This record gives sequence, structure tokens and C-alpha cells, in this order.
Amino acid sequence: MGKLLRALGLMSGTSMDGIDIALIETDGEHRVIRGERDSVEYPADFRDRLRQALEDARGLTDRRARPGCLAEVERELTERHAEAVRAFLSDRNLEPANVDVIGFHGQTVFHRPAQHSESGVMEPAFTVQLGDGALLASLTGIDVVYDLRAADVEAGGQGAPLVPAYHRALAARLPQRPLAFLNIGGVANVTWIGEDGRLIAFDTGPGNALLDDWALRHTGKACDVDGALARSGTADKEVLRQYLMHPHFERPVPKSLDRNDFTLSYVEGLSPEDGAATLAELTAAAVARSLSWLPASPVLWLVTGGGRRNKHLMELLAWHLEAPIAPVEAVDLDGDSMEAEAWAYLAVRSLKRLPITFPGTTGVPGPATGGVLAPAPRAR
Repeated sequence: MGKLLRALGLMSGTSMDGIDIALIETDGEHRVIRGERDSVEYPADFRDRLRQALEDARGLTDRRARPGCLAEVERELTERHAEAVRAFLSDRNLEPANVDVIGFHGQTVFHRPAQHSESGVMEPAFTVQLGDGALLASLTGIDVVYDLRAADVEAGGQGAPLVPAYHRALAARLPQRPLAFLNIGGVANVTWIGEDGRLIAFDTGPGNALLDDWALRHTGKACDVDGALARSGTADKEVLRQYLMHPHFERPVPKSLDRNDFTLSYVEGLSPEDGAATLAELTAAAVARSLSWLPASPVLWLVTGGGRRNKHLMELLAWHLEAPIAPVEAVDLDGDSMEAEAWAYLAVRSLKRLPITFPGTTGVPGPATGGVLAPAPRAR
């Protein structure tokens, strides 16, 4: 058996609401001992700066460039992560020496794999997650693995999703096959696990991002709590049809999306209620369309990410999929910490040079490892 390493995962993904922190022990393969978790919300003013960073990143042509507010936001984001790590360890009477590695996701502000080209002209492929791994290692005193998507994109993969390797490790104790993990974050993605452990994964379409943006605009709240706004409206079928004509749905898998690939343009002019209902229906309908790319329909769908809390969305998914669907808590997993746990797991795999992406999950030509190691400064 491989040595267990204690890893801390930090996830700040497309939803921009805060930092999820999770501690696990793992050999980077089949052994996973899930530990404590926590989360830290970003203040509203920092979320505003992150939104500005998304805007400033739109015209990037160099993944190392930091125009506009990007450099300032990257430093602040890294410092906020370091503060979160220090608080997490202090609250549990742990020292930096008690943690072998941090898996640091950072904030995705630009994601364009090579295959993503609407004009037919292959644009340069790259992905950008704000987050200074070396600074985080220096501030925490813990080795950091970061920039986990870049190597896959450079090798011709989609760079996402990366969590499937962890989903397969978690599924080892579950009997159902084929099994699907459906992660509904800012973008929604599915991991299909076959009888023999075969993995297929891809982004299905919009997750919470559009609905969150719409709810913030019309209610002042960061999300549509329990799906109440969407439930009170009626989905506009013509608007839904326009959304579902997006080229993403016809692209073969694996495939991935940037948060900005879908916008609110089609729902402009709808009432707050009907706009929310249409966007919730879009998420569910997009997941249903994913069935056409799977070798066999899952016998169980396990939902993780913030979307599992939206009761209306969960009902829409059950109706569209016509299959058992449940939050991951039904099988004693934690949907709040799963992606942070996954980043801890992937950091260990990266240290051991094990694959983190596969042809069936990102389209990379062969199983590939990734990530950049930033060693913590050592005492002389």
C-alpha cells in the first residue's frame, strides 16, 4: 500500500462565493480518509473585484499576463486563501508541519481549450486560474501544488473537468453501476463511471452561474434560495430553444465551458420569475442532453455542488432524467467539500506523478499528470 499523505484542498471555483477547505489523507489512489472541512465566504466587495477580474481577463492572449485589476486581485485572493488556511489549522490545533501539501485551485478567469473555436480558426489554447502558488507556500509554510489544469490544455485536452479521478476513488465503495456524479457549480459537469471503472466526463452546460447572476440582479441575494424565484415563474420555451442551439451541445465529448460562454442576453426582458424559471430549466435540460453522449444511462445520479440545494432544480432534474437522483449526502459524502477534497487528492497524485486527466475526461491524448509544485521555504 502507498503511504498516506495529509493534504489540504482549497477550492474557489466559478461561483465566486468563497473558499472551500477540506483535509484528507490519501495515497492518491484508492485509499481516502475524509477529514474536516470548512468554508469562508468572500465579502461582497471582493466578489465585485472578482467579477471585474473576469471582465479584464476577456481579452487575454498570454496566460501569464495580468492586465487591469488581475495582478491586484490575484495577490488579494492568495492572501485570503493563506488567511483561511491559517485559521483552519489554528482552530484544529494543527501546525503547518502536520500537512504534507496544499492543492490550490485558484479562481478561473479565462478558459479556452484549443478545440473551442466558433470561427473555425484554432485560437491559442490556454487556461488561467488566478492564484500565486509560491506566495501561498511562503505565507502558509506548506508545499503547494497549483495550476493543475494547464498541462492538460497544453497537451490538447479540455483542462476540465478534473474531479473525475476523485469521483472514481469515492465510487469504489458504492455498488451502483453505471453511476453518475453530477456537479452543479457555476458550470455543470458529469462524471460517468462504468462497470469496469471506465470514466467519461464533460461539462453539460450552465450550472448555477447564470441563475446566481440573475438572482443577484433581481433579489439582491447571491443565489435563488431553494429555487423559490424560479418556481414562481414559467420557463419561456422560445428562449430555452435559443439557449439550446448553442454549439456546445453538438460538440462531441469530452468538452468544457468557460463561465462566460453563456450569458443572460436571451432572458433580458423577461420578468424576474420567468427569467429564473427559464435558466433553471436550461440547466436541467442541458444535463438531460448529456445522456446522448453516454454508453448507458446511469442507474443513479449523485448531485454535488451548490445546485443540489435548489429544490426546484432537483425536481426538474428528476423529471428530465427519469432516474433516481439524490444529493451526495445520501451516500455519506459531502457536497460542500467534495471539490476541495478532490483538489487535495489531485495534489497528492501530482506529487506522485500519477495521471489526473484521461482521454475520456478531457480528451487529452493519453493519461496525463499535471500541476506545479511550489515548495514552502525551509528553515536554514
